[in-house]
Amino acid sequence: MPTKEAPGADGTVGGLRGASRGDRAVVPDVPRGLHGVVVTETEVGDVRGQEGFFHYRQHSGVELAERRSLEDVWALLFDGTLPEGEARAAFAAEVAAARALPDGIEDVVRDVAARASGTGPLDGLRTVLSAVAAAERFRPTYDVDAAALRAHAVRLAAVTPTVVAALHRLAAGLEPVAPRPDLGHAANYLWMVHGTAPTPEAARAVEQYLVLTVDHGFNASTFTARVIASTGADLGAAVVGALGALSGPLHGGAPSRALDLLDAIGSPDRAAAHIRGAVERGERIMGFGHAVYRTDDPRSVLLREVAQGLGGARVDMAVAVERLIVDTLAELKPGRELYANVEYYAGVVMEAAGLPPALFTPTFSVSRVIGWCANVLEQATDNRIIRPSARYVGPPPPQPVPDPA
Repeated sequence: MPTKEAPGADGTVGGLRGASRGDRAVVPDVPRGLHGVVVTETEVGDVRGQEGFFHYRQHSGVELAERRSLEDVWALLFDGTLPEGEARAAFAAEVAAARALPDGIEDVVRDVAARASGTGPLDGLRTVLSAVAAAERFRPTYDVDAAALRAHAVRLAAVTPTVVAALHRLAAGLEPVAPRPDLGHAANYLWMVHGTAPTPEAARAVEQYLVLTVDHGFNASTFTARVIASTGADLGAAVVGALGALSGPLHGGAPSRALDLLDAIGSPDRAAAHIRGAVERGERIMGFGHAVYRTDDPRSVLLREVAQGLGGARVDMAVAVERLIVDTLAELKPGRELYANVEYYAGVVMEAAGLPPALFTPTFSVSRVIGWCANVLEQATDNRIIRPSARYVGPPPPQPVPDPA
C-alpha cells in the first residue's frame, strides 16, 4: 500500500512549502537544470557517466540487452528480480494479455489519427493514453494499493505499442493490425506496424534497442513522471506528462535528426568540413554529446554492433562518419568530451529494422513508458510531494499599485 501523508494545515503535504522571505537564507544554490543535484533515492537504476556505465537495479543495462528479453527486463524493473522458469512465462503472458485496446478506444484512435494528420504518432499517443487511463478507470496513485497500481502500469505499458502502431497505420491509410499473443513484445510491435511477421534479426535488434532505452536515471521525462506522481495523480497523468517532456528534440526527438545529419554530410569525406562549418555557425550536432556521459555512451557502443549485424549502406556510412565527427569535435571543442550518444545509432538501427523516421521517437516511448511506470511505482511507495523553490530576480516588491489611467 503506498505510504500516505496527511495534508498540513496550510494545505501542503508533510508541511512542505515554498521558501518565504524569512527562510531564503537557507535555500541552497543549485546548478541550472539541476545537473548533479540528488533529489531522491531510487532502486530502479542509475547512470555512472564518468565510467560509461548504467544499470537497471542490480544488473548492467548493456549485459541485459545482450542476454535477456524486454519482458525479462520489464519484470526486473517492476518486481525487483529477473524472472525465471514459470515466473518468466507468466509475466510474458500477463503482458501479452494486456496489449489489446480497451473497448471503445479504437474509435478514439481513429478520431485522433484523422485530426492529428501530419503531426506524427507521438502527439496522438498523449491523447489516446489519457483516454485509455479514463476507460480503465485509473484512480489517483494516492488512493490505490500497490497491486492495483502495478496492474495499471502493466496495462498502460503493454497497450502503448498497440496505440503507436495503430496511429501510424491509420495515418498511412491502412487499417490497424491486432496484437498477437504468440509474439514477444518487440516482434509484436513490428508485426502491428507492418502487418507482416518480422525477421528474427529485425525483432531482436529492435528489442535490444528497447532494452537499452527502457530507463536512464533521472532524465527530464522520468523526473516529470515522478513530479506528477508525487502529487498523487493517476498513473496515466504521470505518463502523459512524461511523454510531453520526451517530445522535445533535446530529449527524445533526436534519432531522426541524427539521420538528417548523415544525409546532410552525404559521404565520409565531407564529414569533417560539414561539422566544422556547423560548429562555427553555432549549430548543435545532433546525436553527439550527453548530459551525463563523459566517455562513450555504452548504449551507442552496443547499438553500433547491432547495426553492423543488420548491415547496409547506411550502417557503413554511420560507422565511418562517427569517428570523423568525434575527432573534429575534439579539435574544435577541446575538453568537452563529445561522443556519439544513443540517438546517433538508434535511428540507424530502427531504419535498418524497417521503422520509418516518424516512428523513431514513438518507438522510444514504447520502451521508456516501462521505465516511467517503474519510477511511478517506486514514488508511490514512499511519497512526498516534489515542491522545489525558485529565486525571484524581478523588480523589488512591494511596489505601489497605480490606479487605472
